[in-house]
Amino acid sequence: MSESENTYDAVLVGAGIMSSTLAVLMHELEPDLRLLVVERLSSAGLESSCAKNNAGTGHAANCELNYTPIEEDGSLSTTKAFEINKSFEQSLEFWASLAEKGKLIPKKFLNKLPHISLVFGDEDIGLLKKRFSKLSSYSAFAQMEFTKDHGELKDWIPLIMDGREQSEKIAATRIKRGTDIDFGTLTRSYINQIEGEESIEINYSTNVENLQQDSDGVWYLALEGAKKNRIVRSNFVFLGAGGGALSLLQKSGIPEGLSYAGFPVSGKWLICDEEKTTKTHNAKVYGNAAVGAPPMSVPHLDTRWIGGKRSLLFGPFAGFSSNFLKYGSKLDLFRSIKKTNLFPMLQAGFDNIDLGKYLLNQLIQTNEDRIKTLQRFLPQASPNDWNLSIAGQRVQIIKQTSKGGVLKMGTEVVTSSDGSLAALLGASPGASTAVTIMIEVLNRCWQEKMKSSKWKNKMLELFPSIGKDINSNQEALLAIRKRNDFLLKLI
Repeated sequence: MSESENTYDAVLVGAGIMSSTLAVLMHELEPDLRLLVVERLSSAGLESSCAKNNAGTGHAANCELNYTPIEEDGSLSTTKAFEINKSFEQSLEFWASLAEKGKLIPKKFLNKLPHISLVFGDEDIGLLKKRFSKLSSYSAFAQMEFTKDHGELKDWIPLIMDGREQSEKIAATRIKRGTDIDFGTLTRSYINQIEGEESIEINYSTNVENLQQDSDGVWYLALEGAKKNRIVRSNFVFLGAGGGALSLLQKSGIPEGLSYAGFPVSGKWLICDEEKTTKTHNAKVYGNAAVGAPPMSVPHLDTRWIGGKRSLLFGPFAGFSSNFLKYGSKLDLFRSIKKTNLFPMLQAGFDNIDLGKYLLNQLIQTNEDRIKTLQRFLPQASPNDWNLSIAGQRVQIIKQTSKGGVLKMGTEVVTSSDGSLAALLGASPGASTAVTIMIEVLNRCWQEKMKSSKWKNKMLELFPSIGKDINSNQEALLAIRKRNDFLLKLI
């Protein structure tokens, strides 16, 4: 191959929901951009984006209690809830625009499904009522309903209410405009629409062995493929390789990535495919996380459509593996430990003893223990109907701050000072906010292009609400929801 054939406008590492979103977005903005997507596995969306490796929730803060934490003064914080809600609406907006162009078929990956928060006992009921009162006063959550009535709850969640005592104190909120998303199918739909384009190249079964920037700011990536090895060059690199992004960020040597570390948490689901059970439950029902548990371990009972088949998933149950990827190496964690991040890791470990205790408790759980947890949600659950499935790996960020090493539970974009490299670290709500995160990457790293009239007009075509604050502008919110619901057939 000639040098020009090995030169790209952008190299995107990983073929999951993040890189595929960025690839489609960049191709829509400028079809002639030469893009290379590099994936270590044999196909797209096989790691965290794979449907059974994630919750499949269109995270919009409709039911996730951890997005409205109680502050030290007793007040309820809604900042995260509105941020997540707005981001997911932007994802819907992007999918709606692609559907309008005939480039995406919503019914393949998207199903409308009520989102429900469920709590037990007077204390948690009081907190849920407080959350409902505050959120439902805003347009974004105006459709939220609250009930403690067993009869009404029987209508909302019949499978969960079956076999409960009438005296049990239980309450729930519901928003009917929720979704279930098969992110694996969405990822492959993205890839399928661009892989035939002349300007797009996708290399599967290919590892990025190393990457280095020269004095002119050009990145050189050493690729090791199943059939051949080669060196490619690009002015921009995106590391969207899930848990594998941290090790590549460290190899890049950019100062912005030196103090980051990662803590891997594995997950497990109980899955039911019995039709007599799956047809009775039609919602995503989220409870409260255990003390010290990470947000990804909030217990929930979900209706799922995976590859078009309806199932129920309960969990997730946490575990520990030193892998940074489900199909990674046991040495991933140990290889990531450097002089620059050792102290932040130790401090974060000391400050998160509750998390350590939680993980230890999860590790020693038996299947009988997991079934008992399930029966807290489903008193009539039959153990024979539920099978254990291993979910994906999540690498939580450990970041050096002015207060020392801090364990972060969300996602974070790390960019080089010259904007030539961006890496996505962390987990949850990840896939649901992929579109917003990728727009952030473009704003940071492709500033001149994003300021150009060409890209501005294209962005407005893809995102009619761009530039409007839909959290404060009720008219704009209702207009974009009407458009999204119509084009995505969520009416």
